[in-house]
Amino acid sequence: MKNFFLFIAIVVPVLFLNLTGCIPSKPTEEVEILPSERLINKLEVNRRKIRNFEGHGTINITSPKFTGSAAFNVILQKPDSIYLTVMGPFNIELANALVTKDNFIFYDALKNTAYTGKVSDNILSEIFKINLSFADLMEAFVGSVNLTENLYKIPDDYKVEYDEYVITYIDSTKEVKKRYKVNIRELGITDFNLRNFNNEVLLDGKYSKFEILDNVAIPFRINVFNMRDDQKVLIEYKDIRVNKKNIFIDFKIPADASLIRW
Repeated sequence: MKNFFLFIAIVVPVLFLNLTGCIPSKPTEEVEILPSERLINKLEVNRRKIRNFEGHGTINITSPKFTGSAAFNVILQKPDSIYLTVMGPFNIELANALVTKDNFIFYDALKNTAYTGKVSDNILSEIFKINLSFADLMEAFVGSVNLTENLYKIPDDYKVEYDEYVITYIDSTKEVKKRYKVNIRELGITDFNLRNFNNEVLLDGKYSKFEILDNVAIPFRINVFNMRDDQKVLIEYKDIRVNKKNIFIDFKIPADASLIRW
């Protein structure tokens, strides 16, 4: 009898491990698998649901021209306003930037100097230390990807891998491949990858630590690597509010500040 129990104690767990190793992984809950056109439509509808956004966290930038990290607050009013506050020790405000599609104001608190002028890619790069257009910058802070151009396109490849949709589009005109990975349950884009036709990665974005805010999956951790410019950006939010009536931009330059037109 002792030998029998010894057999059970040793063999059954081994059999169980072997059996579980052979069972293919499944999503933890049954969900509807969407056709590509419905998925893209849902993702784009969710992106457009975010009308305003306020987040507090840390940003870390690594590039050939600049490396540093800081605490920050960001307020976005779609479609045309980004307000960024960079803070130092003890939450002392070091700089403020209000950027719209057309104009910008940048206030350096340490120098008590404000700079203002027309928006350009060079200006955005100087303020935010990363090479992104205004539209891409707004999407980067929210952790979303604009899929408008794909709304009426059939993907070149569409499949389900475990608990993620994997969607690939090939743009022959620009000679690039775009791949998106989307969590099946939360419908949040977890990975965006841009490659050229030589299969070299040009841009890689990873999004994680999602929370559902106003029925939209919002990532609290955003990691973007721009290979072309050797730039890495890591954004980690501590708290986020979306679509709140009391989110507004209130930016006033001190009366005694120097004003420089750029």
